Amino acid sequence: MTRPRNKALDLDTAYARALYHACGLSDQELARPLVAVVNSFAESVPGHVHLARLAQEVKAGIRRAGGTPLEFNTIAICDGIAQGPGMHAVLASREAIAASVELTMRAHRFPAMVLLATCDKVIPGMLLAAARLDVPTVFLPGGTMKPGRVHGQTLVASDVKEAIGRFQAGQLSAREFREIVAAGCPGPGACSMMGTACTMAVVTEALGLALPGAATALALSPERRELARRSGIAVMRLLQRRKTARRFFTPQALENAIRTVLAVAGSTNAVLHLLALAHEAGLPLSLADFDRLSRETPTLAKFKPSSSATIAQFHRAGGVPTVLAGLGRLVQGRAPTVSGQTIQEVARNSLPTGPLIRSLLDPIAPEGGIAVLSGSLAPKGAVVKPAGIVPAMHVHRGPAVVFESEEAVRDHLRKKRVRPGSVLVIRNEGPAGGPGMRELSIPAAMLVGMGLGDRVAMVTDGRFSGATRGPCIGHVAPEAAAGGPIAAVKNGDLISIDIPRRKLDILISASEIKRRLKKIRRSRTPIPPGFLRLYAERVSGAELGAILR
Repeated sequence: MTRPRNKALDLDTAYARALYHACGLSDQELARPLVAVVNSFAESVPGHVHLARLAQEVKAGIRRAGGTPLEFNTIAICDGIAQGPGMHAVLASREAIAASVELTMRAHRFPAMVLLATCDKVIPGMLLAAARLDVPTVFLPGGTMKPGRVHGQTLVASDVKEAIGRFQAGQLSAREFREIVAAGCPGPGACSMMGTACTMAVVTEALGLALPGAATALALSPERRELARRSGIAVMRLLQRRKTARRFFTPQALENAIRTVLAVAGSTNAVLHLLALAHEAGLPLSLADFDRLSRETPTLAKFKPSSSATIAQFHRAGGVPTVLAGLGRLVQGRAPTVSGQTIQEVARNSLPTGPLIRSLLDPIAPEGGIAVLSGSLAPKGAVVKPAGIVPAMHVHRGPAVVFESEEAVRDHLRKKRVRPGSVLVIRNEGPAGGPGMRELSIPAAMLVGMGLGDRVAMVTDGRFSGATRGPCIGHVAPEAAAGGPIAAVKNGDLISIDIPRRKLDILISASEIKRRLKKIRRSRTPIPPGFLRLYAERVSGAELGAILR
């Protein structure tokens, strides 16, 4: 018996159709391609609170192009709200997001999807799912929030964090501090700074998975709504042409994404997420590749907190297409984009126009915004953002002051016990040892706010926010929980930092490090049963992207 051409009579899908009817879908709607709108809307996350409205625009575009949109959701966490104890769960949420998108897509067998996300781990989680699923995919970042204003001063989230240190140091009155907290984050969207959220949005556009301008347009702007509708139309075009996500996950596209991050002095967290994405896509990528590309790629733009410019200004100056134009010959121009243009064609429509986004002929710095260090303290690597460090601290040697957790170093800072010249070493905050590789953005911002960002360094097996500035070195590998040399550091040991030479060393002998590590009795804080315990048992080191093995 031949199968009927009329989908309404297809026996294989009859049960599913009956259940979709219960969702309110008609036979006519079910006859069209069912396209997933994967949303991370959450009332508890400022970057995601507006995504329910944005999803409606995406659906309108899908319907206009002949598809039937069906929305499902995944989780979203705000890194800022999760600071402190809640941060244990944040990096681990990347894996939960990837799995939830992957499993829902596989179960319902949607042939294509539009991904809506804004914040730090949600964009990477969805990218990992896209690489696994390999269906036609368009990414729509949620956009950036407007900067805040107080007494004529432009404010973003990183200014709030640094205000904590300034208030602690007596540089702000209680009234001034309250005003900054109240005005620093004035509405929905990603924080208007080059933190991880905006960096990963830049990655989606540089990979070719998002439409031009999608990384930087304001969250509540008419332009963002138009981008949403066009994203719905674009995914239908990809579906008709059978162009799946892995067409955009190529070595050339990955190189473009890395160079763009380096050119805008993006978040060091992008290193973790791009390593994980390359792993999912089956592409070779290592920390050494980041450092090689950073030496070849100049810094063309810097944004808050590394400069006074906001992401809103970045967008007005041309955004990612203008950075690609500024990179010129360094861009792999034939890489495709979901707009139907090549990356070269996208870049051709923009030109560097002034001091905010430079060109290869007039860069801000000859190398990129991220550097990879190694040495006796970090045999498998560590990551730093030179663009956010005063030149005097690019080479530094000082005595270690050792802390076993973020809470301990915060207490040290609150009590104003920090001695200029010292190196604050915070361990047991790695992917497994944390667990969850907490970011130490509040201690780092406090240090800068206290006026010590040009005299004191931080080194950790945890990580820092994309918005961190000052001499803060993270991702030290192996981590303390894996028996890395950072576990052997004692108070007073001299730590040597040399960013130009890419070195991070503890100035004791290799035999002494080995002797100390043998004597250490490792004891981990009990992890409650659940996903975090599974995560701690399975997660790789930061040098591999903190992937689950």
